Amino acid sequence: MILIVGGVAGSGKTTVGTLVAGQLGWPFADADSFHPAANIEKMRAGIPLTDEDRMPWLRALTGWMDEKIAAGESAVLTCSALKRSYRQLLLDGRPECVIALLEVDRDDLMKRVSGRPGHFFPEKLVQSQLDTLEEPSPADEPNVHVIHEDGGASRTAAEIITTLWPDGVPPHTLAP
Repeated sequence: MILIVGGVAGSGKTTVGTLVAGQLGWPFADADSFHPAANIEKMRAGIPLTDEDRMPWLRALTGWMDEKIAAGESAVLTCSALKRSYRQLLLDGRPECVIALLEVDRDDLMKRVSGRPGHFFPEKLVQSQLDTLEEPSPADEPNVHVIHEDGGASRTAAEIITTLWPDGVPPHTLAP
């Protein structure tokens, strides 16, 4: 099983994803580390990424996911997964993958991003991500679950686990 924790910058993907990975005993990967240097520099300069900029990054993520799946390993990965087409690329042909898309109100996002000194993603790009975000439809995207962040990262991590595994028993490895 690959759990992708998605959402706009500042939604808590890394914090929540790390907590979920720790609770499940699964490895964790932050999608920011998969960005090519040109993407990082573009964002640092306050320039929103285009679909063309994101494609090599998304392909690197799917390559990593495919390696984990082929090895029969479960993992937690963060990825903004803002557009339906990005989510489809991540999930296509991977029935063992699911996305928990974090939903946080704009004011909280702005506060969080402005409070990250030294991070390459500036506050002024938050609105571009909100503009890019395509809300998932449960009918069209059954493997995408919207999780409203309310009450802090620990509570959000617990809600993800409860939502995805209501019986309390997540799969720990995939059948190779």
